[in-house]
Amino acid sequence: MRRVAITGAGVVSALGLDCPSFWDALAAGRGGIAPITAVDCSVLRFANGAEVRGFDPFLYFDPKAAMQLDRSVQLAGAAAAEALAQSGLAPQPDRTAVVTGCCVGGKCTEDETYRQLYEERKTRFDPLTIPRIMANGAASWISMRHGFTGPAYTVSTACASAAHAIGQAFWMIRSGMADAAVAGGNEAPFTLGMLRAWEAMRVVSPETCRPFTADRKGLILGEGAAMLVLEPLEAARARGARVLAELVGFGMTSDASHLTMPSAEGAAAAMRAALADGGLAPEQIGYINAHGTGTPANDVTETKAIRSVFSVPPPVSSTKSMHGHTLGAAGALEAAAVLMAFDRDLLAPTVNFTVAD
Repeated sequence: MRRVAITGAGVVSALGLDCPSFWDALAAGRGGIAPITAVDCSVLRFANGAEVRGFDPFLYFDPKAAMQLDRSVQLAGAAAAEALAQSGLAPQPDRTAVVTGCCVGGKCTEDETYRQLYEERKTRFDPLTIPRIMANGAASWISMRHGFTGPAYTVSTACASAAHAIGQAFWMIRSGMADAAVAGGNEAPFTLGMLRAWEAMRVVSPETCRPFTADRKGLILGEGAAMLVLEPLEAARARGARVLAELVGFGMTSDASHLTMPSAEGAAAAMRAALADGGLAPEQIGYINAHGTGTPANDVTETKAIRSVFSVPPPVSSTKSMHGHTLGAAGALEAAAVLMAFDRDLLAPTVNFTVAD
C-alpha cells in the first residue's frame, strides 16, 4: 500500500478567505463569531454565528458561473482552487478523484425558492434550482472546473461528512484506486429556515461557543469550506512538492443508538480503528482536534471517549470555538487547522474558555 501525502490546503471560513489567514487567526486565538448579518435574527433565541465575511464570488468565478452556483459551492470552489494552486500538482484527469462532504446542501437556494413559492406565490422558478440545491454540487463543480474524470461524489453523514470524505479519499490513494484527490467539505447554512430548525433543537448558544467549560451553553453555527489535495507520498517527493503532512490512518464507526445523543463507546471505537489502520499506538499521538461542540452532552461524552482510548491524553483543543460548527464541513476545517501544527509548530487553542468542567 502507498503512503499518502497532503500537498495542498485551501480554506474559506469566518477566520479568513484563504488558508494563511485561517492559520493566522487560529495562531492568535482570534475568533470569527459575531452577530449574523445574512438573516434577521431578532425573531430567534440566538443572534451569533461564524459567517464568511467579505467573500465576493465574482473574484473567483466568471459571472455566469457565479450566478449558477449556490453559496456553499462557491465557497468550496474557491477553497479547491487554492489547494490545487498550493500543491502545484498537474494530475492525470482520469486518475483524480473528488470527494466532498456536505450535510445540508444548497440551503441558500432552497430557502429562497420556498420563500418565492409561499410568500410571493410564484409558479415559475430558475431551471437550475435543483442542481444548485443538490448536496453533491461542490464535487460536481470541482470535477468539471478542473476536468477531473475520476470518481467524484459527496458523503453526507451529518457532522462527520468531511472527515469521512477525506478518509475515503485517503483510502483510494493508498490502495491505488486513484493517483490524486481533492477532498474536503463545504457548508452555507445561514438561512431563516435552517436557523429556525436549529433553534428547535435547543443546542445553539445565546452568546458564544465555550467547548469543555463548565458554563458552556451550546454550539455556534458556522459556514465555510476547506479542501485538501492528496497524492502518493513517493510521487510528491519525486516532483519536489512541499509535503504539508502525511495521512496514515482513518477509522469510522456508527453508534447505532440514539438519534441525537452521542455515544462515548462509538467515538472511542472510531479512534481505535484509526490507530489500528495507521499502525499506531495511542502514546504516539501528539494532539487531538476534538469535535468539541460546546454542548453539554457532546463535551462530556467526547472526554469519556478520549480517556478510554488514551491513558494519558495528549493536548486537546476545539477550534470550533473560533470558526464555529460548520456541520458537514467541520472535519475539513479542523484537518486544515491540524496542518498548522506541522507548518508553524503550534497547536490551535480553545478560546472563550472560562472554568474547567
